Amino acid sequence: MKAREQLAGCEHVIVLSGDHPLLESSFITGLAERHLGSGAAATVTTRVLEDPGQYGRIVRDAAGEIERIVETKNPGDATPAELEIREINAGTYAFAVGPLFEALGSIGAENSQGEYYLGDVLPLLRAAGHRVVAHLTEDEAVGLGVNTRAELARVEAAARERILERHMLAGVTVRDPASTHVDADVEIGADTTLEPYTFLRGAVSIGSGCRVGPMTTLIDASLEDDVQVVHSFLNACDVASGSTVGPFTHLRPAARLGEGAKAGAFVEIKNSDIGPGVKVPHLSYIGDADLGEDSNIGAGTITANYDGVTKHRTVIGRDVRTGIHTSLVAPVTVGDGAYTGAGSVITQDVPPGALGIARPKQENVDDYAERAPAAKAKDGNVRSREGAKK
Repeated sequence: MKAREQLAGCEHVIVLSGDHPLLESSFITGLAERHLGSGAAATVTTRVLEDPGQYGRIVRDAAGEIERIVETKNPGDATPAELEIREINAGTYAFAVGPLFEALGSIGAENSQGEYYLGDVLPLLRAAGHRVVAHLTEDEAVGLGVNTRAELARVEAAARERILERHMLAGVTVRDPASTHVDADVEIGADTTLEPYTFLRGAVSIGSGCRVGPMTTLIDASLEDDVQVVHSFLNACDVASGSTVGPFTHLRPAARLGEGAKAGAFVEIKNSDIGPGVKVPHLSYIGDADLGEDSNIGAGTITANYDGVTKHRTVIGRDVRTGIHTSLVAPVTVGDGAYTGAGSVITQDVPPGALGIARPKQENVDDYAERAPAAKAKDGNVRSREGAKK
């Protein structure tokens, strides 16, 4: 009734249930063709179920024409004979607009639910001399509505199955469909493999020849061809062809890996451009940085990009080699072909081809074990601090 003005000038209208999300365009086209071909004022989508449950039942007259719909949600809505009917109302209709609005003005809410039932127009249309016909379908998804969390889970499972089937028919290998979740708008190229427990959410784009998973989540991420991602979490990032990611890698928003780059085990990258061929093999944090082509980042290297107030950028040139446990305190630049010594805290720019070392000189304290506060006595007891001093 609220749509009266919007439908002014229209001859026919299809009414869908908003909680039935699995209807496909082919079904709607079939309903429209059935409605227009029959010349009826109303066409009701119906299904035949072994267990009709609480669905409204389709009551037909002696000639087999639809007479009315009987609701069954509450005791007393339907007679025992009506409850035995297995043909149910699937909640999708086609109407001739003129007769529909003439009938809508006469329906009421005198029922146990206190609701206006659209199906109540059917007897009124018949009384006005119009035909009411059925569009019988065997498509189970047509009647799958969502009223509870349990029903939502069943509908989501059916939607996932459809989505995965579409990708598999297009040449994608899905190792375990039961554990793989792919959103509707995800794009996947042929010959890509999704391993178990892979979750692709949002605007994900994956090229051909990739291998994603197992235990991997991609959200709004873009992967070009021949990328491998294993046991990792990628969010709003871009990975170029031939790159490898993981295991246990976190690519955060605005992380970009160039062609053939590597982000290895226990690596986190955010808002950074990782150049072609760059290797960040393991145990590193790269944030707000630009890494030049073919550089190699030693294990445990981090960019200290935040001074407590402002984020600063680190620039690493081409063919740079950082030693393990290097801290690059931004803003700082490491020139092309430069090196850093292991354990260095780099706070100043390193010129191209230079070696940057920033660490204290090692000193060894002789016999420290004998004088240490927690050193053990020969009898196996731990000395107290006072005893150690004595």
